[in-house]
Amino acid sequence: MTELSTPAPVVVPDPQLRIGGRAVPARSGAHFSSINPATEEVVAEVAAGGAADIDAAVLAARDTFESGAWSRMPGAERGRILSRAADLIEQHAPELSALETAEMGKLYADTVAGDIPAAAASFRHYAGWADKIAGEAMILPDVGPQHRFGFTLRQPLGVVGAITPWNNPTVVAAWKIAPALAAGCSVVVKPAEDASLSTLKLADLLAEAGVPDGAFNVVPGLGPEAGAALAAHEGIDKITFTGSPAVGKTITSLAGEKFRKVTLELGGKAPQLVFPDADLEASLPWIAMGNFYHQGQVCAAGTRVIVHESIADQVVEGLVEFARGAVIGDPFDPDTTQGTIVNRKQLDRILGYIEKGKSEGAELLTGGSRVGDRGYFVEPTVFRGHNDLTIAREEIFGPVATVITFKTTEEAVQLANATKYGLNAFIFSQNLSTVHSVIPQLRVGTVWVNGWGVPDPALPWGGRDASGIGRELGRSGLEAFTEEKTVHLGY
Repeated sequence: MTELSTPAPVVVPDPQLRIGGRAVPARSGAHFSSINPATEEVVAEVAAGGAADIDAAVLAARDTFESGAWSRMPGAERGRILSRAADLIEQHAPELSALETAEMGKLYADTVAGDIPAAAASFRHYAGWADKIAGEAMILPDVGPQHRFGFTLRQPLGVVGAITPWNNPTVVAAWKIAPALAAGCSVVVKPAEDASLSTLKLADLLAEAGVPDGAFNVVPGLGPEAGAALAAHEGIDKITFTGSPAVGKTITSLAGEKFRKVTLELGGKAPQLVFPDADLEASLPWIAMGNFYHQGQVCAAGTRVIVHESIADQVVEGLVEFARGAVIGDPFDPDTTQGTIVNRKQLDRILGYIEKGKSEGAELLTGGSRVGDRGYFVEPTVFRGHNDLTIAREEIFGPVATVITFKTTEEAVQLANATKYGLNAFIFSQNLSTVHSVIPQLRVGTVWVNGWGVPDPALPWGGRDASGIGRELGRSGLEAFTEEKTVHLGY
């Protein structure tokens, strides 16, 4: 077995579509190039599906759903298959990690130790739920001489369209796919064009685990073509999407025309509230990670560091030290601590925000420049400023921190909530009274206290306002792929 500490070679899976259990070319013959952001070299030419391919995938998913080959399979058997899938994901962790690192520049060490095990954990968690999807029962009041009994059923929703992001392609795909399959749904995935290969590999692993042909389909392609076709397709019962608010609005509009269900996770601009009694020695690594992990390309990144004025200098000094200590380079190198930005467009966008911060008067403390002229590397960047700056209001999706000071707890909460987003927030404090009084005031879906990490599949994940609609993970994430039916029984 390959040692996890030793980067695996990049083994490209068949880059064709996966429809009805087969690898097939795009009907148009089109393809797109998957680019390694560290070297700017082509990793693979991937089939680019369009509306006709989406139609074929949805039809395959519908046929499998209606046949009952998966939807009416006993839950315990579905669970055994999903558990085997979890085992295979773990066994192929080096291969999946290498694909993700090659396609989007995330550190191999972080992916093999974090993302891929988290994806396996999601499949294993929902494998345990597959035979426990139950309704409720109760005695109802009599109506005249008739006695009544009522109960509910939870049945699989149908065919699910999933559109996944490039920044954490396998783990976020697992958050959508595992509960949908556990509930008995069939799935069509449109992965991000910057990171499709690991999802194609995942399709092969699910087939090997025993997921029937057509229950899981993958159609790589461009968003305006394949993504829009999936969101608008008549045969889809639900769309689940992770990505930008702008695309989320479009998907909501397309789904709303047909009254389809949607779950949207649309990013954030998370505040990190650092109170004067915080244990800075223990907290600063987490605060830095919240800004610089995966080069800041994380929807839950805490890039607004809202710190009490009495300790602001210490926090700034610590963040700057972490930023300057980053080892920027080859994401496969175990000594590297900072990998690449996913593509040139995103690199230019980040650099544009940095220039915007400087032009608006934010104090640049460190970083702010591209590194080298080959590959999409940028320095971890720390600004000191205020909450009205563009860099403090808009999601940059890059390693750019803005330190903002507060005087009182009330001001800290006000600053934290002064955003259109509402995904998550961080609190650093040793005072339980402070922690418990602040948590209910924050307009977010998740609060991290004295730490940060990958969401656990046992607990729901999602946001409010511009951060999205609905929840993934936990029991909520499972029930989101079911339809609740009520039965009134007279006797």
